[in-house]
Amino acid sequence: MVVYHYTSKRKMRRKWVKNWLARRDLFGHMPLLKQLNENEPNDLKNYLRMSKTDFDRLLDLLRPRITKQDTVMRQAIPAEERLIATGKSYEDLKFSTGIAAQTLGSIIPETCKAIYEILQDTYMKVPQTSKDWKEVANGFKDRWQMINCGGCIDGKHIRICQPARSSALYYNYKNFYSIVLMAIVNHNYELIYVDVGKQGRISDGGVIQATTFYRRLQNETLNLPKPMDCEEDLNVVFIGDAAFSIEEHVLKPFPQKSLNYERRIYNYRLSMARNVVENAFGLIASRFRILQTSINVNPNDTNYIVLAICTLHNFLIKHNSSYVKPTSENSETQDTEDIDVSGQLFPLQNCKK
Repeated sequence: MVVYHYTSKRKMRRKWVKNWLARRDLFGHMPLLKQLNENEPNDLKNYLRMSKTDFDRLLDLLRPRITKQDTVMRQAIPAEERLIATGKSYEDLKFSTGIAAQTLGSIIPETCKAIYEILQDTYMKVPQTSKDWKEVANGFKDRWQMINCGGCIDGKHIRICQPARSSALYYNYKNFYSIVLMAIVNHNYELIYVDVGKQGRISDGGVIQATTFYRRLQNETLNLPKPMDCEEDLNVVFIGDAAFSIEEHVLKPFPQKSLNYERRIYNYRLSMARNVVENAFGLIASRFRILQTSINVNPNDTNYIVLAICTLHNFLIKHNSSYVKPTSENSETQDTEDIDVSGQLFPLQNCKK
């Protein structure tokens, strides 16, 4: 008779927390940030991606929402550390913050969601009345010499790592995986409407048609001014690029192959106004460096990261006069016009009929 002997290996007990993580007050980045605040404010600003004044203002707004209670098991991570722990990958942040990657995976999306939900009503509000839309249109007229413009529309592909079991749903025409940030931007580079999360394989024209903004535009519930109340008795319009379809309230450039003198000037005037959305995306990508890498979290958490970035962009425009510098604005000189950094158009010189 054969006798089988079954043995079991006793699983070693794991530590509750690693020693160096428990000593984040010594090994984390908070002692360094304290030194920077006292001695090198410019380095602190570079680390935070905003001034200490702006950071403190933001922290005061978020503190009631992101402050957690201590328990008998451990002390809660303070609100200040939760707000600072943003950027790069969770594994990289683990070593700079002294917070476990699993904990960061909970803290960062939660904090980003709080940033968006608390700031959106003040800093990213869609115009609600005819008067609000006319203020936007007057801004485009005064700054960019485009009448009756309610905003510029464009999409930005946010690079992500391929989500599990997603096949090619997020694979875009640029040959990487992404979600789409669809935004409407006013004359001052502020995002007045955003939609985030559509799969990268969908075109900009398809994404805009799936938004609540487009449905309200089609249903005429945006409270846009009547043509009789606008310049030249014309509709309020939104400007897009060639990816969008031309409609009653949507304008786009003429194709390059069918340009004459008048259409060339029309395209250039349209381009001058539409550059605000391109420049806004450029400001966001340069300030929030996570957008320059592939975001490696699940798509739902990525959505809140991007929404938080959009609201922080508007927050900084409102409170930081140096956030948008003259070099951030359109300073190109094209064949048709000479332009200064303020966007002022000078007389046409080189256009020929």
